[in-house]
Amino acid sequence: QVQLVESGGGLVQPGGSLRLSCAASGRISNLNAMGWYRQAPGKERELVAVFTWAGSTNYADSVKGRFTISRDNAKNTAYLQMNNLKPEDTAVYYCNAERVVSGVRIVSWGKGTLVTVSE
Repeated sequence: QVQLVESGGGLVQPGGSLRLSCAASGRISNLNAMGWYRQAPGKERELVAVFTWAGSTNYADSVKGRFTISRDNAKNTAYLQMNNLKPEDTAVYYCNAERVVSGVRIVSWGKGTLVTVSE
């Protein structure tokens, strides 16, 4: 099992910044990807950003140029730096980690952290 704990959400004004953190623990030795997803009220969960251990990084078009995903291997932590936040970024943000065990893809999720962008 992989445990993921998100932090860093909160209320911010439009144009402001937040940094989300995702601390991973447990069976993390064979992770191959970590990412951030979000779910706004009444909408489906969507990909925000993801990086793979192979070195690729992908972002949703709506956040390109504003959000940056990164990781600290020593701390087993992934980050999402969010700049120039907009009201439409309001959502619960979830951390996600993927690993492959005996050819089976296993996905773990955190419980989420709420980001509210409002005046």
